[in-house]
Amino acid sequence: MISGATRLRRLDNVIWILIALVAVFIPITATVSEFTIALQSFIAPASVCLLLKLGAYYYGDRRTAYDLASVFESTTQLVAFSAVAAPLSYIAAAASLSLQDAALAHLDHAFGFDWKALLALMDNSPRFFKLMHAAYLSLMPQMIAAVLLLGFTRRLAWLRVYMLAFIFAAVVTIAISTFLPAKGAWLHYEITDTTVALPLSHTSWPVFFGLRDGSFRLLTAMGAEGIITFPSLHAALAVILMMAFWPVPIARWIAVAINSLTIMATPIDGSHYFIDVLAGIAIAILCFAAARALVMRLIVPVTSFAIHGAAAGENLF
Repeated sequence: MISGATRLRRLDNVIWILIALVAVFIPITATVSEFTIALQSFIAPASVCLLLKLGAYYYGDRRTAYDLASVFESTTQLVAFSAVAAPLSYIAAAASLSLQDAALAHLDHAFGFDWKALLALMDNSPRFFKLMHAAYLSLMPQMIAAVLLLGFTRRLAWLRVYMLAFIFAAVVTIAISTFLPAKGAWLHYEITDTTVALPLSHTSWPVFFGLRDGSFRLLTAMGAEGIITFPSLHAALAVILMMAFWPVPIARWIAVAINSLTIMATPIDGSHYFIDVLAGIAIAILCFAAARALVMRLIVPVTSFAIHGAAAGENLF
């Protein structure tokens, strides 16, 4: 029978293949276009990945501590994919297809959503807005925390579900944004008179328009801006994090509370239409289901799994 460790390595190989495919696309695009790769921005992520990969090798092959090895391996994957996905979103925006803001705003109205009413509510509830703002900023710490918690509680297959769902959602979101680009609700509605500070996404506006008009052609890893409007990747990741934390009772409802606030903050802080958020939620559910199906196919049946050298009969989910 194929061991649990071998099946986990197969899953990791699938994840690395997906990351490699995205990574290879970047220099190819730079070669046939006017893009320049900011190599220095990849040095820090590459160095971190190297150190983490060494940790995964040590604990996986030398110590057979598969929980620790999984934490190192999945953190490496998280850093590596984040570094290559950001340039991919820049390439997507550079396609410069017609902006879809009018259509997205129309869909909001058709569903009965009022973006300006939400902004007014935030204006009148500054303390609640600060709470949602903090939740919105918590996404990356949560993503790292999910890796650590799932690894140390030995939910090693579920950890791979989470990583695959993240990659699937990011790639699907970037692909859709290529064909349905938008500048965002703040700019579409020309908001100027508000007590709420500009959204966190406002720093991405010059980059987004520079990619569209050709004045910005730099592919970066560290320091890259989030430029996707439709669908909302932020909303998608918030839902994926809820599902990632779900098997851990102590973290389940904390994750639901924080990420519910994140989703509520996304239209204002992320300059998203409501339809962006709904699309992001739908993508998250579909991608998580696809990731779980793939993991189940590759890892089941597993009747036992060695933890620290002992046949512990682990439930990897």
